[in-house]
Formats: sequence, C-alpha cells, structure tokens
Amino acid sequence: MSEKVPNISEAEWEVMNVLWKQAPLAANEVISSLQEHKEWKPKTVRTLLDRLTKKKVIGVNKNQKVYTFFPLYSQDDCQHAEAQSFVNRIYGGTLKSMLVQFIQEDSLSEEDIKELRSILDNKPNKKSK
Repeated sequence: MSEKVPNISEAEWEVMNVLWKQAPLAANEVISSLQEHKEWKPKTVRTLLDRLTKKKVIGVNKNQKVYTFFPLYSQDDCQHAEAQSFVNRIYGGTLKSMLVQFIQEDSLSEEDIKELRSILDNKPNKKSK
C-alpha cells in the first residue's frame, strides 16, 4: 500500500500483531488472544479495534452475523512507517546518526554487525542527491 500509514499507538500495535498473525478475526477472538498475555478488559480491546477502524488501519467485514477484522496495511508497511517516524523524531531524519550511536554503544553483537555488513555489501547503489 503506497499511501501514508496512520500513526499507531503502542496498545494498537498489540492488536495489530494479533491480526497480522491470524486475520480475519472476530472481536472476541482478538480479545481472547490478547488476554493470554495482557490484563485488558474486553471493552478496552473493542475500543482499540474501533480506533483502528476509524484510522482505517483495519477493515471490518460486516457481511456475516459476527463482524470480523482484518489489517489494511502489511506489518512491513507499518514497521517501515514507524521506523521512519522514530528516525525523524529522535535523530533528525538521519539514519546514519542512529546507526553510529548503536554501533558505538556496543548495542550490536558481532553477528549483528556481520549481518549489517552483508546487507550493505549487497545493497544496490543509489545516486546521491
């Protein structure tokens, strides 16, 4: 999906993770799945589903007796939008600054660095602006 992904709160991410794994799901199925690791009341989950529907992040199939919910954006689209927002807010839009900080603070393992090096080596060159 090429249009801008709406912002998703931390709690909404929890709902989205359930839907990305198993959609389409009825509200009760989303509630059951979340109650395995969250102490949220059903009303809270229904509110989150309602918010995500209004934001047009999820869709609702109303052609059955029980409404089912499904994501309108892929997990990759949402992760990319969130990562871009994070880099813009915290590092002024400079990905390099974020990477330098992680590398200098030893947040990356040798395996992580090796994998990053491999990704960079295999990345096609883009023309600089």
